[in-house]
Amino acid sequence: MAKSEATDATGLPEKAEKKEGAAGKRKKTFKKRGEKRIVHHGLAHIHASFNNTTVTITDTEGNVVAWSSAGGIGFKGSRKGTPFAATQAALNAGNAAKTVGMRSLDVRVKGPGSGRESAIRALQTVGLEVKSIRDVTPIPHNGCRPPKRRRV
Repeated sequence: MAKSEATDATGLPEKAEKKEGAAGKRKKTFKKRGEKRIVHHGLAHIHASFNNTTVTITDTEGNVVAWSSAGGIGFKGSRKGTPFAATQAALNAGNAAKTVGMRSLDVRVKGPGSGRESAIRALQTVGLEVKSIRDVTPIPHNGCRPPKRRRV
């Protein structure tokens, strides 16, 4: 051995060991993310309670495209239930929906909160065309059973 290669404890040359290690590693495979769909028409679900306002924008099948709420933006306490907070939530969700390609909406409003109308107006100011507005607040037809009569 005129030119001796460096050997380790096992007696194998280091170069051969490096080649073995390179062959043992596999390339990392990355999964493709779901492609962004372009949605032109959708539904806006506005849930306006006394404490908060949530705006969810979906496609016609019900898959969520964008959503926002007054609490998620950063309003706290009683300010979450205000019309201004509802406007900000609707603007946030509307801008997110426009990036997907949304142009027109059917609006479904639920709840007795003060942010109902202001949220709809905010969606219009973003540039989304509101085609119809429907109130889907649940109404009891006969209500709960009243408590039993008091005996004194």
